[in-house]
Amino acid sequence: MTFDRRLLLTAGLGVTASAAAALAAGRKGAEAPPPADRRKAMAPVGLAPDDPRDQSLALQAAIDEAASRAVPLVLPAGTIRASAIVLRPGTRLVGAHGATTLAYAGGPSFLTAEGAKGLTIEDLTIDGGSLALDPEAAEAVLSLDDCTALAIRNVTVTRSLLDGIRLTRCAGVVTGCSISMVSQAAIASTDAQGLDIVANRVAHCGNNGILVWRETPGDDGTIVSGNRIEHIAARAGGSGEYGNGINVWKAGGVLVTGNRILDCAFTAVRGNSASNIAIVANSCQRLGEVALYAEFAFEGAVISSNLVEDAASGIEVTNFNEGGRLAVVEGNLIRRLKRREWEAEDKRGDGIGVEADSVVVGNVIEDAPNAGIVVGWGEFMRNCQVAQNFVRNARYGILVSSHASAGACLVSSNMFAGVKDGAVRLMDRGTALGPDLALAPPAAGRVSVTGNVVS
Repeated sequence: MTFDRRLLLTAGLGVTASAAAALAAGRKGAEAPPPADRRKAMAPVGLAPDDPRDQSLALQAAIDEAASRAVPLVLPAGTIRASAIVLRPGTRLVGAHGATTLAYAGGPSFLTAEGAKGLTIEDLTIDGGSLALDPEAAEAVLSLDDCTALAIRNVTVTRSLLDGIRLTRCAGVVTGCSISMVSQAAIASTDAQGLDIVANRVAHCGNNGILVWRETPGDDGTIVSGNRIEHIAARAGGSGEYGNGINVWKAGGVLVTGNRILDCAFTAVRGNSASNIAIVANSCQRLGEVALYAEFAFEGAVISSNLVEDAASGIEVTNFNEGGRLAVVEGNLIRRLKRREWEAEDKRGDGIGVEADSVVVGNVIEDAPNAGIVVGWGEFMRNCQVAQNFVRNARYGILVSSHASAGACLVSSNMFAGVKDGAVRLMDRGTALGPDLALAPPAAGRVSVTGNVVS
């Protein structure tokens, strides 16, 4: 026990040094030390690293023994082949960092757990060996259900034919991990109970990087922060279900911040029916479709301070027809966009698109082959404010839906440079109509255009 130095030196308190020592001894006596076998890590018995044989029985026995004694199980350097391993509550599985590998020996599953509170896995490699898993038994080489107080740290996961890490109704942290060469997603969470996915490296995934999903819409609160994600394909095809760096589906209150996301077939961050999503301060480059998406039935999105470069479109807040509404798009830098001329209809090339109950303020958009900002689509537009943005080098600066049933839009105090076919124009589903309203503002009505500068 630690004492305040002034307490021992102040005679007025009437406590002598010997009394203080007696008090300290009494406190220590009241806190009986744990048994020796609960203080020390356990080394596995009967495991032979680098033995080509399946060692599942010996590994499972060691895990069970260590969990029953509440001590860490420290695995030696080398490769241990196993399958159908079940991790128990309290299991702490520790390897020699960069030197211990658990290699999948084939079978229905590799590493699984259910209801394993306090599970910790750290400093080892999990190698799926590109061997088939039974999706009815496990959807990942590391598949965990209903595990709270979970910690997965400094773990490398590679060569899984399904997901790398699959978490269902879990709470805890996944951090410092490296997941690559997986056929589906690197990290997939469903119905999280309080999860942090922080500072991981994700690369070369067949269909998605990080998934945060819920079976039914509801608050989730997962934090996805500081991850490096790159080379995400969409081998299963589709129009956006796959090929995303981070995909949030039906999960509310998710924070996606400070991630570095490169080379995704579709989107860097896609929120689908994800209310109260915050997409903040991410760096996103080389995306095949829209870089940052809030779509379908959501209410509430903050998309702020992101950098987007080299995408088919920068930011889309869309699907008012499905109930998608209420957004702030602020302070983003979007540049070097491109059009997908090979697409029959969805060519894009826009910086920012919004539809309903949205504020677009303080963004910088440069090199947009179509429009810097698109407001509404047909009748799907309501209560949008577009202010203090800078659009440079675009065909159009801002396009606003002309539909008679569309709602109000305020366009004010924006700056435009090098907009070839008008700074502010009405449009019908992407086709520009009428004069440049920045130069000839309309009379009072549902669209107000004021105080803009064109150079």
